[in-house]
Amino acid sequence: MMATQGLLRAVVFDWAGTVVDHGSLAPMGVFIEAFADFGVAISVDEARGPMGMAKRPHIAALLALPRIAAAWTKQHGHAPTDADIDAVYNVFVPKNRAVAAHYSDVIPGVAEVVTALRTRGLKIGSTTGYTRDIMAEILPVAAGQGFSPDCLVCTGDTPDGRPTPFMLWKALTELGVYPPWLSVKVDDTEVGIAEGTNAGAWTIGVSVTGNVFGLTLAETQALAPDIFRKKRAEASARLTAAGAHYVVSGVADLMPVIAAIEGRLQRGERS
Repeated sequence: MMATQGLLRAVVFDWAGTVVDHGSLAPMGVFIEAFADFGVAISVDEARGPMGMAKRPHIAALLALPRIAAAWTKQHGHAPTDADIDAVYNVFVPKNRAVAAHYSDVIPGVAEVVTALRTRGLKIGSTTGYTRDIMAEILPVAAGQGFSPDCLVCTGDTPDGRPTPFMLWKALTELGVYPPWLSVKVDDTEVGIAEGTNAGAWTIGVSVTGNVFGLTLAETQALAPDIFRKKRAEASARLTAAGAHYVVSGVADLMPVIAAIEGRLQRGERS
């Protein structure tokens, strides 16, 4: 493997919506189904709101929304409690595990970019809001399609998840990379970008393939050009507002941005 000519040492990727599952669709139907099991209807847009968080805090955030909390109270006769959060989570996890492998296709361009990054001598890390048992369903499918990171940090591996930096710091520790500004976090969610900035890493938002855009590859390709540009601009604006140093449509477009960050590091800039 050729040694890197630059300073960057690692790129740490999110999973769903970034490297697999175009549109980050796997959890959406499961959140809706899990709440429906308790007699509460939620929308896809509501379900997407906290995406990127660990799944129990995600459910807690949904139950804290005034509309959903009111619907829960009407259905169950009391405001949502910690026990209710646990109950929904316990229904959610096996449903999510059951569909995870079906939403594990590697997004086009990811495998090629990871090969290019490794050729430059960079290590490849990953963090996810999924639990390790759910990732056990996804890992072999992704590996078979060319994405197999050097480390994986899951929900439950650290004291807290996104937007705290703990998962990213754990990934960098496992990769042996320090200081954090020699790394890049790539993510499609606002809390995932916050994870990167809170850790002191460079951050690259992924607009089109991810949660904010929220469409399959086929649905994305079928959009009229003006609608596509509008949705991409909206997604980019949200990720930029969350603190992303750069935003790309997908991981396939990563290499020029990696070169730009290398240039900034060579000039003495820090994230």
